[in-house]
Amino acid sequence: MNAHKRHEIFARLREHNPEPTTELNWSTPFELLTAVLLSAQATDVGVNKATDRLFPVANTPAAILALGLDGLKEHIKTIGLYNTKAENLIKTCRILLEQHDGEVPRRRKALEALPGVGRKTANVILNTAFGEPTIAVDTHIFRVSNRTGIAKGKDVIEVENKLLRHVPREFRQDAHHWLILHGRYTCVARKPRCGSCVIEDLCEYPDKVEI
Repeated sequence: MNAHKRHEIFARLREHNPEPTTELNWSTPFELLTAVLLSAQATDVGVNKATDRLFPVANTPAAILALGLDGLKEHIKTIGLYNTKAENLIKTCRILLEQHDGEVPRRRKALEALPGVGRKTANVILNTAFGEPTIAVDTHIFRVSNRTGIAKGKDVIEVENKLLRHVPREFRQDAHHWLILHGRYTCVARKPRCGSCVIEDLCEYPDKVEI
């Protein structure tokens, strides 16, 4: 895919959704970190239901620790893998208080040192909470990037590196959100909704489905 086509793709995605953002509910970097930690193998809707109960009671590292492990589990038990997620969040809160004055760090290395935080989660925090032009590659973005031809790669790191190299600078800040939303609602896994896609004529997917 050439540079002109990539530019037009993101220009259309921007026109269609000028201010994209995450569908997770959050108001502070710590709330976002918590929501993303809880979101693995869970829907944003499910996470939001849990955090709508949790955050009014505890939305800081100190408040989460005050709940204790069992208290935290009680608030998030509707989410899959909640036992492991609760343990990771408790450990993360301790590290934030002991090493970062209770604040979410703005450095990738420090973020990835937190329990349950990998490269994808770190990228989400850096991009969404701190405004850095990172691109977190999840299953949706991996699929869309490969299927459309925007950035083909065998693994998420290769796709991420190609996106950072090929996405025009003016679109890089919001590219993560455009691609994930496109993959979630239009370029879906089993049968992409090509007939309602705003970039269908630019997409290089050979097996388009006109629905």
